[in-house]
Amino acid sequence: MIEVRNVWKQYDDQVVLERLNLTVKEGEFCSLVGASGCGKSTFLRLLLGQERATRGEILLDGKALPAEPDAHRGVVFQRYSVFEHLSVLRNVMLGPELSQARFAGRLFGARRRAARDAAAAMLARVGLGAALDKYPAQLSGGMQQRLAIAQALMMKPRVLLLDEPFGALDPGIRKDMHALLAELWREANLTIFMVTHDLKEGFTLGSRVLVFDKVRVDPQAPGAYGARITYDIPLERTRERASAIHLAQAAVQRATHIELVSD
Repeated sequence: MIEVRNVWKQYDDQVVLERLNLTVKEGEFCSLVGASGCGKSTFLRLLLGQERATRGEILLDGKALPAEPDAHRGVVFQRYSVFEHLSVLRNVMLGPELSQARFAGRLFGARRRAARDAAAAMLARVGLGAALDKYPAQLSGGMQQRLAIAQALMMKPRVLLLDEPFGALDPGIRKDMHALLAELWREANLTIFMVTHDLKEGFTLGSRVLVFDKVRVDPQAPGAYGARITYDIPLERTRERASAIHLAQAAVQRATHIELVSD
């Protein structure tokens, strides 16, 4: 479904990502782990279409990935992407309204009733069926994150991009959100990319773990090299999950083992 071919991302003289090659089938759940600043969120923005690769290409179904975000790709950030001035129901209705009525920004009559019913059903699916008329400020952190997920899923994306979606939640709420996401993933056959700093979370939810690491550094030119995918761990083939977690943890924490490159 998604193919990443020799992708590089560079800002001026700072190389963030280099030599990324990856093939992802539809329905896979890819957890992206690695040290802070190693380009995981940058890679997510490339998949979203928010940024363009400096070199290389990303293909969706064999065609160049659209240069701008579209309905095929939903995104959920750590900081809730909800509109504070809109009710819970209107937050979820907004996407279909804007896509179906671009000039007016609102639907009317039977189309509006259909959009309202669909939004209410989605909110019930994520456990917010009793909060339709509330505003985001009246919701807990976990409820706001459920709302953000409902927003993204309302557009029926094929690819769901998650950037530290549960990092700010309490452990109990996070566990509930894990269960919800796993259930939605299985039911909708979503292809998911999730950035996380929590290795346990990555291995618990993902069907595949991608470890990003900057494997070489030139002390004279710190920006000359970027991160790569150093480990690609398919969990469905991993008999000893504990050893796989140890492998990834070692890769993430290998700051003292990076290759020094000199001229």
